Amino acid sequence: MRVRALCCVILSLAAACSGRNKPETAPAPDAQYLTPYGAPTRPFSPAVRVGNMLYLSGQIGTSGATATAVVPGGIEAETKQTMENIKDVLERTGSSMDRVVKCTVMLADMREWDRMNVVYATYFPKNKPARSAIGANGLALGARVEIECWATVG
Repeated sequence: MRVRALCCVILSLAAACSGRNKPETAPAPDAQYLTPYGAPTRPFSPAVRVGNMLYLSGQIGTSGATATAVVPGGIEAETKQTMENIKDVLERTGSSMDRVVKCTVMLADMREWDRMNVVYATYFPKNKPARSAIGANGLALGARVEIECWATVG
């Protein structure tokens, strides 16, 4: 009896799968790779828009045209510059800080969490985005913090 039931299951699955050459998938929404500062000088886009969602690449606390070093002053200064960089990318790509819905914070030293958080919180006085935080080893340019965000656009 068990063999017969197993055969019926196998035959049913084979019949259900027959005639399919490709898996059924919904078409992917068009992605727009945004370059608000001109042609990228690094192998990534600062932001990608898919539908009404905007996905920002991770930002660190660099300043100036060359952005070859993080700002001096420790975790507070780096967090402030990082958040200013995020704010700038958002504004240049049609969004704003009040439309951020998710952030991921990467810290070189989790013991700096509280000091980073004091600065971070000032950028979200009303709506608090969902957030994850992880300890990271070896952030770009020796940064203490890197933050990426997702936001909605109009």
